[in-house]
Amino acid sequence: MRLDKFLKVSRIIKRRTVANEACDAERVSVNGRPAKASYDVKINDEITVTLGSRSLKVRVISVNEYAQKADAAQMYEVIE
Repeated sequence: MRLDKFLKVSRIIKRRTVANEACDAERVSVNGRPAKASYDVKINDEITVTLGSRSLKVRVISVNEYAQKADAAQMYEVIE
């Protein structure tokens, strides 16, 4: 699954266009490297999202094409 879609489906970022813009601005990194929106997310990837002064680091647990709002948080675990 594409990185921008994963961020939207998992509800880390609410809209895919915002996720895409964050990737273009190098505010999203995967395993310590800046990642493009087209990056293919895999299980155990560590994603860091920096928006404003807030930073969120998560580890991917599952990659689902669709997720209910209640199930979205089970796609990742927060590291920091």
